[in-house]
Amino acid sequence: MSDLDKLKEWIQTYPGYDQLGEMRVDYTDQLPGCFGVFPAGLEEIGRAENLWGEVTVQNQYNFALYLVLPKSPGDDVGAQINADWVMDFQRWVQTQSVTHRTPAFGNIDMEKETVSAQNGALYEADEEGLAMYMIQLQAAFKMHYE
Repeated sequence: MSDLDKLKEWIQTYPGYDQLGEMRVDYTDQLPGCFGVFPAGLEEIGRAENLWGEVTVQNQYNFALYLVLPKSPGDDVGAQINADWVMDFQRWVQTQSVTHRTPAFGNIDMEKETVSAQNGALYEADEEGLAMYMIQLQAAFKMHYE
């Protein structure tokens, strides 16, 4: 299973996921409930080599999650419901990370891996009653190479 498949499978366990449609990669429809994960790639944070030539690399995956929800212009009630969903998802990710229920991406120190969701915000809204929200998701992990 690829790392992206692990991430998608895990996100689908979020209790509020049932409000969404199928999760897509690098794409979202302009329909309520559409959800997309956009991988921004792997970032190498640091690297250390020991006396035996073994290398440990600190990595971070970066993703942008886009979600389309109904929100009519000037609809404060709909905006509140959507903002609550975004904030609840971010808190769920934090809880999952702290309790070690997130997918493991590294091959050492898996119990120290972290996943975070942050900066959830309204990305754009249109006059047809749709709003797109974006959440940044990061996974920090270590790889050991002999």
